[in-house]
Amino acid sequence: MVRTLAITDRFDSLRSVLEFIVSNPCPCSDGIFSCPRTEPIFRFAINSYCRVGRFDDALIAFDHMLKMIDGLPNVAMFNMLIHGFVKHGEHEKALGLYNRMIKDRVKPDVFTFNILISSYCRNSQFGLALERKSEEGIGMAYEMIELGCVFSNVTCEILIGGLCKDGKVMEACDLLIDFSRKEVLPNGFDYFGLIERLCGEGKVERAMEVMDELWKKGNVPSLIACTTLIEGLRRLGRIEEAFQFMEKMLKEGLLPDSVTYNCLLQGICDAGRMVEANRLRLLASSKGLDPDGMTYRILVSGYAREGKRKEGERLVDEMLDRGFIPDIATYNRLMDGLTNGKSSLRRQ
Repeated sequence: MVRTLAITDRFDSLRSVLEFIVSNPCPCSDGIFSCPRTEPIFRFAINSYCRVGRFDDALIAFDHMLKMIDGLPNVAMFNMLIHGFVKHGEHEKALGLYNRMIKDRVKPDVFTFNILISSYCRNSQFGLALERKSEEGIGMAYEMIELGCVFSNVTCEILIGGLCKDGKVMEACDLLIDFSRKEVLPNGFDYFGLIERLCGEGKVERAMEVMDELWKKGNVPSLIACTTLIEGLRRLGRIEEAFQFMEKMLKEGLLPDSVTYNCLLQGICDAGRMVEANRLRLLASSKGLDPDGMTYRILVSGYAREGKRKEGERLVDEMLDRGFIPDIATYNRLMDGLTNGKSSLRRQ
């Protein structure tokens, strides 16, 4: 009957039925334990009340249930109510229920914190400092740490995303590094969004610091985060740093896409640093990133500009062996370009 009334939104009648259950408990409750069906019945009713925003009725039903069940409700029941409050913008009521939960010695879980932290983000109730209890959103995260509650990727995404949305990118960096140092950052958390935001604002130095700090602690960045940083460095003309970072990537077994790889290679060659360019090619090949036709064209063009004929001819011969030269006329043009100290590759 409770299920039928709840599904059909007959909530006044539902309240009457619940009050009847409280006044006339199941006969099986006469023993030591309460009826095992009591909590599921009330849980369904409470969930339905939360669904339509009838929180006074939900809390009344919750209090009725507490009088009838053995012990305290599990954390999932509190989460249901807290989520209902948050969903309807009742942040203060959600926080009040959380405080009641702590008072009743029901230990919150990661879902409890995710719901509340998400609510703080939506309400823009973030503080700038990172001390425990400094402000609600971040303070809640540190309370998670103190209670020994394991962070999830969702928790971090909510926190970091909320700070970035509020324009507090540097605070997001500090928070992420602090989580990493406290060893609470979950494995596999992708901080690509933060790196992208930093690079988009031209703060590549900070992006490098964040990635280096997290990487040292075992939080390996995703491939897209790495390529985003390389592109950010390259756009600012910081070729040496981009080159060093790609070397680190390759040594760690992170292979960039061919476009990112070739664009950086072009920048290195344009800077007249053919030794580094060729070193990068050999390292990439040893890690399984084989050069394509564009890779060879970039390198041969660079050798032609520097007048390094022998090095360029060796690469042209490799191109021929790998089938990157379609005909003899193309081969002769490449060789002539190297002989004349310039490249005809840009016309192809």
